[in-house]
Amino acid sequence: MSRIGKLPISVPKGVTVTVDESNLVVVKGPKGTLSQDVNKDISISQDGGVLHLTRKNDSKPQKSMHGLYRTLVNNMVIGVTKGYSKTLELVGTGYRAQVDGNKLTLNVGHSHPVEFIAPKDVSFETPNATTVVVKGISKQVVGNLAADIRAVRPPEPYLGKGIKYQDEHIRRKVGKSGN
Repeated sequence: MSRIGKLPISVPKGVTVTVDESNLVVVKGPKGTLSQDVNKDISISQDGGVLHLTRKNDSKPQKSMHGLYRTLVNNMVIGVTKGYSKTLELVGTGYRAQVDGNKLTLNVGHSHPVEFIAPKDVSFETPNATTVVVKGISKQVVGNLAADIRAVRPPEPYLGKGIKYQDEHIRRKVGKSGN
């Protein structure tokens, strides 16, 4: 049995989970609605406020899908209740970020400002000029958007300049020696 797949998913109050005959899981909560197609070999049962995912047999592909879909459904439940966020820091002289509505503008040393438009159910915040917070209900969308923002100017190892995640540690290299 998959260690992750056999764990139950608790559904908090205010969240509704519906599964149709084609194994489409729709999770509705206070922050929004998410949906995910689940493999037909994985069955989903709901007992009150708890979801259980089970697989039909113990073949290797089904074992791997069991834990995957349990995690995806759990992430949807967490997303519609609490939401997800990623914090990015801009390190460098003159690097700054600015939010105007649903548009994020980055000035990070290019000859032009780089702009990002927030997709549906995602928002940007800038607590200060060098910090960007990406918030949303889908863990995948928030993570991909944060990775796209980081890819504009990834941190470099000599001075540490660039866009990095808040909890990311940049391994620094020593420069040239003047012998």
